[in-house]
Amino acid sequence: MLIKNAKLSDGTQVDVLIRDGKIAGLMQNMPAHGEEMIDAAGRTLMPGFIDLHCHWRTPGFEYKEDIATGSAAAAAGGYTFVNLMPNTRPVCSSAAQAHAVMDEAERLGICGANQTVSITENFDGQTLDHLKSLPEDLRFITEDGKGVQNNEVMSKAFAICAQRDLVLMSHAEDMQISKWDYRLAENIETVRNLHLSEYYGTRLHMCHVSTKEAVAAIGDAKRRGVPVTCEVTPHHLWFADTDYRVNPPIRQPEDVQALVEAIRTGVVDAIATDHAPHSDEDKANGAAGMIGLETAFGVCYTKLCREQGLDLYYLEALMSRFPAAILGLAGKGAVQVGMDADLTLVELDTPYVVDASAMHSRSHNTPFDGATLYGRVDLTIRGGRVTYQR
Repeated sequence: MLIKNAKLSDGTQVDVLIRDGKIAGLMQNMPAHGEEMIDAAGRTLMPGFIDLHCHWRTPGFEYKEDIATGSAAAAAGGYTFVNLMPNTRPVCSSAAQAHAVMDEAERLGICGANQTVSITENFDGQTLDHLKSLPEDLRFITEDGKGVQNNEVMSKAFAICAQRDLVLMSHAEDMQISKWDYRLAENIETVRNLHLSEYYGTRLHMCHVSTKEAVAAIGDAKRRGVPVTCEVTPHHLWFADTDYRVNPPIRQPEDVQALVEAIRTGVVDAIATDHAPHSDEDKANGAAGMIGLETAFGVCYTKLCREQGLDLYYLEALMSRFPAAILGLAGKGAVQVGMDADLTLVELDTPYVVDASAMHSRSHNTPFDGATLYGRVDLTIRGGRVTYQR
């Protein structure tokens, strides 16, 4: 395959030769030798996006999303790899269940996936024995959606992670406090987990950071040398003072500005969608979350690059290169010779209107329906094969 007349995020004009699923050449005016040719027509070619925080609902909640529809939504949003949360039914607490999900994603071949495992077995808040026997290809654990409430249990989990080189992904929420103050609930558990990471030397990743106090605490911890990374979501960068239900909640304008500033200063390591599909009935009954794979790049490009002046090359890093490094994905996250041919082609200059009814996800729970964005995904390639074309 030969992609002609593309532009990279730094503005470089380039043709891209793809062979055997890898990027084999990058140069201008590259001659064709019988390869399938795609004319980029001056659009911007970026590495496939990598989502650190995603829900595909398999097993148990396939009426919301399954691996096939989640993969299709990912490809339509420019994503070629996602990191899946374990709050399924049953909860993903075993290597067998994790491998079944990853194997099915690979069989479909549209979007690669890593399946995380629960911190406590079946989210019981107590049992950690399963962590001691996880195989080496399962390195990420999380209690997403709940957080571990017991300090002793969480301390032991951090200790096990340090011994076994596991990465603990934290949903920071003290659920006793969140009954009456979601902000305090996030801030308290953020500080607790940062101190545990510092004490044990455990790699910690803070999920969907949303408050100015939490991101400030993470910045302070990084300056002390704590091994912590963090992500923010597109919807926490876009919205303020709205009652659309997500967890953590949409915050205040000063929180949005603090998150944007934390991106500028390098405190934030990645943008992750927290793609959380729900049926119309579940959403009407108060389920927290929104789909995000198909709007993430447009929201972030519009908000951060067009409105806030962030360099496109840095947005690319937040959505591809840095997540690849956090997940340890060799060969992914950059448009370079020898890297996997995981690519997305985007149109930056033409506005488009989000249409929830036309999305590829099985669910349509998005507050971005009807929003005008820039940064439309036109084509996605994974392993040298086109997986989405508008």
